[in-house]
Amino acid sequence: MLREMLKSKIHRAKVTETNVDYVGSLTVDRRLLQAADIFPYEKVHVVNTNNGSRFVTYVIESERQGEICVNGAAARLAEPGDKIIIMAYGHFSAEELKEYSPAVVHVG
Repeated sequence: MLREMLKSKIHRAKVTETNVDYVGSLTVDRRLLQAADIFPYEKVHVVNTNNGSRFVTYVIESERQGEICVNGAAARLAEPGDKIIIMAYGHFSAEELKEYSPAVVHVG
């Protein structure tokens, strides 16, 4: 049996911009993605700690340091300056869970 567990988390990243006209996704600084072991186009859950909204999307990487841009319809769920938590999940076997530890990147 595989269990779905938190694989990676970027904790309290600050939204730098929103773009409702972009075709979906969440743009994230490439360095943050690498530190959290999140790949471009990987599915993520996003929680906005300012307003409690939650949504699911995928990430695209940005070369701009510190960029966190909420795009598409989800742009209605965040404003620049909001703090968000970005979480990616994986499926792990019982054997893998013996050595399991999620990657957690604290921002700010």
